[in-house]
Amino acid sequence: MMNVIIVSKFFRAPQKLAFDNPKVAATTGGIVLTILALAFAAGFATRGVNGAARSEIAQLKTELNQQEKALKAAREDAQREINAVAARVGELQAQANRLNALGERLTHDGKLADGEFNFDRTPGMGGAEAVSDVPAGDLLQDLNQLQAQFDNSGRQLSVLEAMMYNQQVQLKSTPSSRPSPGFITSGFGTRSDPFSGGRAHHMGIDFDANTGDPVRSAADGVVSYSGIKSGYGNVVEIDHGNGYTTLYGHNSKLMVRVGDVVRAGQEVAKAGSTGRSTGPHVHFEVHVNGVQVNPRPFLDKIGG
Repeated sequence: MMNVIIVSKFFRAPQKLAFDNPKVAATTGGIVLTILALAFAAGFATRGVNGAARSEIAQLKTELNQQEKALKAAREDAQREINAVAARVGELQAQANRLNALGERLTHDGKLADGEFNFDRTPGMGGAEAVSDVPAGDLLQDLNQLQAQFDNSGRQLSVLEAMMYNQQVQLKSTPSSRPSPGFITSGFGTRSDPFSGGRAHHMGIDFDANTGDPVRSAADGVVSYSGIKSGYGNVVEIDHGNGYTTLYGHNSKLMVRVGDVVRAGQEVAKAGSTGRSTGPHVHFEVHVNGVQVNPRPFLDKIGG
């Protein structure tokens, strides 16, 4: 026989359970079974809750990884766009520098006044428009449009440069410099012949000079003749292109040979009195497409 004595503050006196009593044994067994069932149920419920929590945590981790990958891809796309914009800006800056240099050179060479070719000053702008953020796609499109404008401006400036260069070449190739600083002693056209006294047509202009004074080219060109010609004595002829040639006669000495390239103001001979001449001077002629013309209009351009 087994007895259990229970001592508790809830009871006024110790209580004895006699397990030989069928009712006590049945009651105690039921209580124990109930406690075990509750403990089992509680453990099962706990395992279920923990399993659901772990599943939810795993799903959250998966979503977080996907979001991190998407964010990384977005950052990489944004960086690629930034790099593309930076590259385009670099190209446009280089082209802008080239256009500025070309514009400044044209301004200087063409002696243009300040204004639209003043590249040292930023043009003023203004307005009361509302401002909004620029999408990356729109920015790239704007850069493409700016590139097209730069290309067009570059072509226009290149054409202008070529035109100015051709104009300068033509000006330098047009007789416009005095061959001698002396005063004019005989003009172009009809005059009294200094030898016979009759009327004669003078083909050029004579300048007063001393023997040995420099005779200078009236423009850029190539020497087409250097030698003796009947009546002219020692002669230099220069082909300036565009149909212009000049002749320098009665020289005492020739300083250039056929084929030499000469510049305006370069000495090509020394004044003298060779050929049909009454004294030292410089005889100067201008031919246009093979026809002798009055040199005076060319000298008038420079106050000759």
